[in-house]
Amino acid sequence: MRYISTRGSKEVQAKEAIYRGIAEDGGLYTPVSIPSLDIGEIKNIDSYANLAKYIFELYLTDFTKEEIADCIDRAYSRGRFDTKDIVGIKKLSPGLFALELWHGPTYAFKDVALQVLPHLLLKSMPSFYKQALILVATSGDTGKAALEGFKDVERTKIVVFYPSEGVSDVQKRQMTTQEGRNTFVAGIKGNFDDAQSGVKEIFTSKKCIDTIENLGFFFTSANSINFGRLLPQIVYYIWSYLVLLKAGDISEDEKINFVVPTGNFGNILAGFIAKLMGIPINKLIVASNINSVVADFVRTGLYDRRRKFYKTISPSMDILVASNLERLLYLVTRDSERVKRYMLDLKTEGYFKVEEEVLKEIQESFWGDFSTDDQTRNSIKTIYREYGYLVDPHSAVGFDVYTKYQKQTSDNTKTVVLQTANPYKFAKDVLNALFDGEYNNIDPFEALEILYAKTGVEVPEGIKSLLSKPILHPDVIEKDKMFDFILEKIRDN
Repeated sequence: MRYISTRGSKEVQAKEAIYRGIAEDGGLYTPVSIPSLDIGEIKNIDSYANLAKYIFELYLTDFTKEEIADCIDRAYSRGRFDTKDIVGIKKLSPGLFALELWHGPTYAFKDVALQVLPHLLLKSMPSFYKQALILVATSGDTGKAALEGFKDVERTKIVVFYPSEGVSDVQKRQMTTQEGRNTFVAGIKGNFDDAQSGVKEIFTSKKCIDTIENLGFFFTSANSINFGRLLPQIVYYIWSYLVLLKAGDISEDEKINFVVPTGNFGNILAGFIAKLMGIPINKLIVASNINSVVADFVRTGLYDRRRKFYKTISPSMDILVASNLERLLYLVTRDSERVKRYMLDLKTEGYFKVEEEVLKEIQESFWGDFSTDDQTRNSIKTIYREYGYLVDPHSAVGFDVYTKYQKQTSDNTKTVVLQTANPYKFAKDVLNALFDGEYNNIDPFEALEILYAKTGVEVPEGIKSLLSKPILHPDVIEKDKMFDFILEKIRDN
């Protein structure tokens, strides 16, 4: 299996795609072809880890089977996730299922991929590089998951940038208390798009690249712009389909929907790749918050970031430039020149519009809508009242958009809603949604105890213990000082 940049530069093997993270032309590495699955062959695979090994072998053809097995076994070893199947599936009704992706060490869906990526990277790194310098822009969950995944991993240093006023209190505390001799964190005075564009500029700046190479490092990414981050996410779409099939909840020829809370478009793109591989997916439902640029694009074909940016109670989706959309455009068109034109228009004009035939093909697989904060709060309350099931604001966006989808389409296809974070990462917002703002004035960490008292849902130990941990990463910097921060940290440490 070879990989090509969405903007057309030369093909590379999987190891090079993973250690580079982003192509030299600024594009995203994407498989030259998508392998097909034989459902009959995979339906009897007995564990999540073994399915992951099977899928990885299709894509990582320059890795040995032993290398892949070692990566998976290290990532999904006993104790790292609080369920033996890595992810959980809860049946809410005969036609509605919750796919719980938050059973890892940082209680977010990013753990499923970011526990694997460090091991893939170490096996991909050329020997002539001393160390990998991993740069991460985060809207909340990726940062902590990447820090935890790369903590004390040999031959690596990781620097995470987050919007200082754009993440939840728990997310911020998770990052600023992060241990590990190779971990560095800074808030930036700006939003996630500022952080992400800053990281991309550093990645593609010859001056920055030369500077860090002279210090013995090379840049790579732990964001979903790195295909090594995206690949593990494909697995849980396939796994959840197989679980429903084995349980008799669906028949072998029956299609299903997936509802995906969507910000940077990586998670839902993994679902699209699973569909291209042969998983019978009817619709991938884009669930945006009021920063609805992706949902609007799916409906109209116009991607327009020239709009007001809103801070919401689902901050991990407060994004106006969704990097992985570029991969979708390439997979749909297989035309790198066209993709380059779209991306140039987005950079210079702030928008692009796809042709009618491209939009039609996208809409065959995708449907999109958004949820306001008030609708999200109502969704949290409704899901808890109807099913006794506690959800975080991002997952609640998914349920709300699914309700809109049903009303507008009358589609009764069985549906899986992805649960992207443990509700206790957003305890205060969840508590106020359940009790109509009664707890607006309490401390965010006090909300943990009250939410537990009201619902009986256990507070994860890793969240409960955050208050007693010292702040190790207090820095907040201007958005144009990101590279200065990087140099300071890697030189001093």
